[in-house]
Amino acid sequence: MKPVKHKAIATWLALVFGSLGAHRFYLHGWRDRWAWAYPLPTILGLIGMQRMQHLGQDDRLAWVLIPLLGASLVAALLSGIVYGLTPDERWNERHNGGREASAGGWPAIIGVVLCLFLGGTTLMATIAFSAQRYFESQLAQ
Repeated sequence: MKPVKHKAIATWLALVFGSLGAHRFYLHGWRDRWAWAYPLPTILGLIGMQRMQHLGQDDRLAWVLIPLLGASLVAALLSGIVYGLTPDERWNERHNGGREASAGGWPAIIGVVLCLFLGGTTLMATIAFSAQRYFESQLAQ
């Protein structure tokens, strides 16, 4: 018998370790292809941040890599929002084979609020960074 998957745990994993795919590994196991799609853009984005810190803002490779980190974070946080807001009956059908599991309750809702706040902030920062770099590159030509 498969272990019970809790909505609040999946939401918080998406919030805290979502950029590494932890929420997907929790729900679908180590063979989940989408879970393995999370670490690469996260690592590339962190490399971009490190390049920009050491080489300065003129490093064009960093301009390309940093938004990958933002996209990975936004995707994970959006997953956390979806997990936390999924009705309990539907959650149990999809992830627990119809077995009754404890409801998400306040931990899931608090996780959703934090995912919404951090996801919105990250999305806006990623868009602002990308747009700023694009317009600066157009002015330099």
